[in-house]
Amino acid sequence: MYQDLLEILKDPERVSVNETVLEHHSGGMDYHERKKPDVVVFPKTEEEVVAIVKYAAANKVAVVPFGAGSSLEGHLLPLNRGISMDFTLMNEVVAVYPEDFLVKVQPGVTRMQLNKHLKKYGLFFPIDPGADATIGGMAATNASGTNAVKYGTMKHNVLGLQAVMADGSVVAAGGQTVKSSAGYNLTELLIGSEGTLGIFTELTLKLAGIPEATVVAKAAFESVEEAGKAAELVLQSGVDIGKMELVDAATIQAVNEFKGTDFEEVPTLFLEYNGTAEATEQGIAVIKELMEDAGTVKFEFEHDSLKRAQLWEARHQAALAILGKKPGCKLVATDVCLPISQLAVTIAHTRQLLDEYKLDGAILGHVGDGNFHVAFGLDTDNRDEMERFHEFNGKMVKFAIDHRGTCTGEHGVGIGKMKFLKEERSTALPVMRMIKKVLDPQNILNPGKIVEMEEVHS
Repeated sequence: MYQDLLEILKDPERVSVNETVLEHHSGGMDYHERKKPDVVVFPKTEEEVVAIVKYAAANKVAVVPFGAGSSLEGHLLPLNRGISMDFTLMNEVVAVYPEDFLVKVQPGVTRMQLNKHLKKYGLFFPIDPGADATIGGMAATNASGTNAVKYGTMKHNVLGLQAVMADGSVVAAGGQTVKSSAGYNLTELLIGSEGTLGIFTELTLKLAGIPEATVVAKAAFESVEEAGKAAELVLQSGVDIGKMELVDAATIQAVNEFKGTDFEEVPTLFLEYNGTAEATEQGIAVIKELMEDAGTVKFEFEHDSLKRAQLWEARHQAALAILGKKPGCKLVATDVCLPISQLAVTIAHTRQLLDEYKLDGAILGHVGDGNFHVAFGLDTDNRDEMERFHEFNGKMVKFAIDHRGTCTGEHGVGIGKMKFLKEERSTALPVMRMIKKVLDPQNILNPGKIVEMEEVHS
């Protein structure tokens, strides 16, 4: 296989069987058992992706797309070995259309790289999952993050794309308009498909203007349930909130230790309002009133850009901070998403489950859109600890589904949430399986993820 792929790429530095490289591509930032691919390739062009996929199809070899390696549910595991396709070198910003608020990028462009490029136009790409993920990986998992309450998820911000299908053909879906009724919506079908239906080679993204003014605030509460209720109150009020993140006391404590900050170690809402200077002042005043009505014990806001950045950096580093408390352990994270009215009761139930299973987990998340996470530093070799986690996870997800929620708001299915998908989407799974079978009859594109199919071996 190595020699065949070397003939395609004609560059020994872009076809690797080095053990360190194989290990790096044996999984993401998750707790699942890692597995090495047979070979890693680094394409630079769409034509090279096509040639590699055609080779894989002819030889029935599995292909797993790989971006920044930051996924959390086993999406990147090469379960059937085969080819790991790393998009690090396909990282060009193809074109910017500032007057149309659009940009075209290759899939290996990272979120931070893109926004640095766009700053001179007064524009930014608002989807922010925290990690400096690639745009291709973010589209593959329908990522969202801290800005989702205002700007939505990846599916709301990818207008068009090009993808290489399982037979090596190239499909162009969507376009450069914010809406279209032209046929089936293949764009949204491929977004969130986790590399199981096609491999992105180009994406057209919707951009937003950098706001004139921004204010961030912290609202502290005596309990995580009260913080959840306060989040509900903000959303029900109709305030055009930019970000609203919930962190519990355990998370704040971990962040203080990790970053050297001195945040009060109580459940806290981190909020952001942006827009014109006048609207921002009015908006933060309304939020302050809402927080006081919800029973906040302390409310502070900050205009200074440096201090704002430090606050959000602390939030984004929360997962690493939690892991830092458990040297030698792995990051284990799970997420659910609820209708807003069910958010507080589900958070309260989750805290009860953590106590019941004696797990040191931290609750945090993008409560502006009903999505929250539970993160742990766990010894994955400790059978008892992992069994307790899996039982906790199962009960938390079931409670969410029973309360009109979903088993994952943004992490995706991968292999970690497949069993929950069966319960949540029991009538839709057969249709998903049919789509997968038609588009990838040999099951070579990231096999073993989302839906179970016949296995393919290299």
